[in-house]
Amino acid sequence: MKTTILTLTDTQAKIIIEDTNPYFINAIRRTLLVDIPKLAIENVTIYDNTSSLFDEIISHRLSLIPLPTHRDLLEFKDQCKCLGEGCPSCTVHYTLSKEGECTIYSKDLKSEDSMWEIKDGKIPIATLLDGQRLILEAEANLGTGKSHVKWQAVSGLAYKYYPIITIKETCNLCGDCTKACPRNILKIKNNKLITEHIEDCSLCQSCAEVCKKQAIQVQGSPNKIILQYETDGSRTAKEVLVEALQILADKFNELKKKIKEIK
Repeated sequence: MKTTILTLTDTQAKIIIEDTNPYFINAIRRTLLVDIPKLAIENVTIYDNTSSLFDEIISHRLSLIPLPTHRDLLEFKDQCKCLGEGCPSCTVHYTLSKEGECTIYSKDLKSEDSMWEIKDGKIPIATLLDGQRLILEAEANLGTGKSHVKWQAVSGLAYKYYPIITIKETCNLCGDCTKACPRNILKIKNNKLITEHIEDCSLCQSCAEVCKKQAIQVQGSPNKIILQYETDGSRTAKEVLVEALQILADKFNELKKKIKEIK
């Protein structure tokens, strides 16, 4: 198996994986969506809320704010040594106290330690009018997307076959295909039809459909696949992929062990 990284930032990844098949890539996709642990607000205690929003709406908005997740410092609450009581090893506390006239943003959630401060501080929570108040405490715990979407660290997740565009000798360089291509992949240079940034091809077949000479053939390689996804900022794109692969490896090893136990 060979991998080529096209894009890798803290929040985005685009990777070419060769010598594979859609079944394996789909297993990675499902693991990224539902099995990656992430920190999210689970319990909210509201002491005073005179805003125009119900307590439930504010709690829901808080739960969807991406929180920095240091996986090496946190345990799942039901697996922690505190037996679910809520200790620093499984629970992160936030407080919020604001009085209007103002707009409350995610940056107004204050943590016990700076390491848990929210990176995206411009997420609006509520708008307070003059004299209105919102005072609350919130507890955040680890979870996975399998339980609730608020614990889903990855979004915009998709994969596609690597495009293969074959240009035959019958091409007369009419240029119709270059005009039809929505991604500007086909270009005529030095009296020759070439492809640029072929990874961006959506396999729409527009170029092949307008070619009167039938000189263009577009197909996807099932053994070479492009995987791309984004994170919400709670964890880096590299972290979630490495952990997803480890989770898959552990599952396959467990399955192998179970099969060996069958007599």
